Amino acid sequence: MTGATLTLYNSLTRASEAFAPIDPAKGVRVYSCGPTVYSDPHLGNLRAYVFTDTLSRVLRWKGHALTHVINITDVGHLTSDADAGEDKMEAAAKQRGLSAWDISRHYADVFRRNLRDLNIRTPDHMPLATDYVAKMIDFAKGIADEHCYQLDSGLYFDSSTVPEYGKLSGGQDDAGEGRIESVEGKRHPQDFAIWRTTPPGETRQMEWDSPWGRGAPGWHLECSVMSAELLGLPFDIHTGGIDHREIHHVNEIAQNQAHCGCANSGAKIWMHNNFLVDRGGKMSKSKGGIATLDALVAKGVHPLAYRLMCLSAHYRSELEFSGENLMAALVRLRRLVLAAEKFRAAEGKGGGNAASYLERLDAAVSDDLNTPKALPVLEELLADKQLGQEARLMTLAQFDTALGLNLLDLSRADLRVRPADALVTEAEIEARLAQRKEARAAKDFARSDAIRDELIGAGVEVMDGDPIGWDWKVEI
Repeated sequence: MTGATLTLYNSLTRASEAFAPIDPAKGVRVYSCGPTVYSDPHLGNLRAYVFTDTLSRVLRWKGHALTHVINITDVGHLTSDADAGEDKMEAAAKQRGLSAWDISRHYADVFRRNLRDLNIRTPDHMPLATDYVAKMIDFAKGIADEHCYQLDSGLYFDSSTVPEYGKLSGGQDDAGEGRIESVEGKRHPQDFAIWRTTPPGETRQMEWDSPWGRGAPGWHLECSVMSAELLGLPFDIHTGGIDHREIHHVNEIAQNQAHCGCANSGAKIWMHNNFLVDRGGKMSKSKGGIATLDALVAKGVHPLAYRLMCLSAHYRSELEFSGENLMAALVRLRRLVLAAEKFRAAEGKGGGNAASYLERLDAAVSDDLNTPKALPVLEELLADKQLGQEARLMTLAQFDTALGLNLLDLSRADLRVRPADALVTEAEIEARLAQRKEARAAKDFARSDAIRDELIGAGVEVMDGDPIGWDWKVEI
């Protein structure tokens, strides 16, 4: 699929740009900042990966070969988004009485499972930061003499040594500087750690020898190193949350410029998804406002309802997380799946214009991944009774490829997710419904109503006249 010209919003230039690969022979190379695996991924984190998965799907759908990297931060990220405090892995290990290595393995596995649950395609590479420490040290050696200086606490990058430091953040130096740790001896408030030396008398679980003392790499260093190693510099697209635009990606660009000795930012296009907000505030693990995908599933919400909720808003817009919005997405998903089941089964009349649906889908997603505009086109497609069987299945498959809702395979029963606190099993529900059917056939409506009320009390919705028969009652 080629069709419409793909335009993407570049945070670096603050403009939408027609996209073309830097080197078509290498395909499109995309790097996405991955999670810091010290606790369960929260829904705000996961919105970033629904966004970057949509980007990767659209690129492939439009015919581009793709190499996609999502890293795993298992060392270096500090306990505050302000680039201050302890390493998050070390702090989590102390709190839980486990090794930092055990913490990182466990939560990296949770993250991978969450990606599968959201139908997010596995990237080509998911590197661990700890596997690249030796290369981080080599990278730092290469820029240290010209761009860094050493203090007792570690090796620091001199932000004045690269052109237009802070351009990505819009030059809001005061806001950026205020979020960076104050360290005695720093030349400039916005200078940042390349290497953090372990203080005398302390021992870290994750520490390595370096020319600047035993310690650990700074958080920003890992992404410069892993993107360069796995994709080469420059590469096509770098993605991340909008909070990364202010400090993390600014510092990554500075390191890339120092490494290449040029003004190149490392990536041609920088893309950022906006926050998932809860009553006006950013959802953040470090603020304690955690809502996880596993917690939603435990309530009986199918994970793809959250994916659909994300697709219902443009990735650059704030998305409010609320019970009402989530339930609306779940209801919409149920309707889509039910319509898709009927759509797949119907024979159609062999007419209709499948190409028009694909053209409208292409126009929407090519406009900076405008998924809110694409979803009504999908709903129109599923309501079209004219398309023949071959055309309808082919067209629905194209929408699945681009949007990842899996409507070609899902059944309405697949969306029945048993809540963790459910009082009955599915077998018990089916047995009681069979008894209710017998009671209704015998015109014993008192017994029929009693069984229905019993099931309602157990958290089951009895759906007379619906082929599915029943569903779990979901309350958020």
